Amino acid sequence: MQTQSNIHFYVNWAKERLNEIEAVLTSLESKVGEVQADARDKANKALADLRKSRDIFRDTIKKQAEANEATWTSAKAKLEPEWDSFEAEVKKYVVSFSKQVEQQQATFKLQSAAQLKAWREAADKLGSDTKQFATERKPEIDAAVKRMQADAAAAEEKLQKHLDQMGAQSWSALMAVLTETRAAFDRANQAARDAFKRAA
Repeated sequence: MQTQSNIHFYVNWAKERLNEIEAVLTSLESKVGEVQADARDKANKALADLRKSRDIFRDTIKKQAEANEATWTSAKAKLEPEWDSFEAEVKKYVVSFSKQVEQQQATFKLQSAAQLKAWREAADKLGSDTKQFATERKPEIDAAVKRMQADAAAAEEKLQKHLDQMGAQSWSALMAVLTETRAAFDRANQAARDAFKRAA
């Protein structure tokens, strides 16, 4: 059980980012037709590059589905620069082709929804995993799950606040919020992993 719980940390991390990648691509692809004709070829090439990044990310996750912790640690180390590169490419795309505030807001909405979905799925999975622990260990695990749920609720509140105030915020400000809530997800996920390790 301990090994499986340790792997959940990596799976949660990877799924959260993959969900965000998919959300961003969905948003950008839905508006590529609105890019000025003279820039559309460049926009389509940029989207193709983003899709390649997504495919690399997704394929790496699929290959690791049944992997052990050491393999996941290595995969995560390879995926982190892929994620950073994806974020940098999205920023360039938005600055170059998505001058419309509505497009930026739509992308932020989908990306924040994807992030919140990952929070909920991770908390639900951890909650169901607590059933496999001995009674004397359950309080510690239950506390970690409750903490993750509370952190998820706080992240949702923060994202909703920014959704309500989006019109006045820049793309950089919106992305800073997502980065902050993503880091909170990672901390909550790590705290839950540590609790599972101690209980196993």
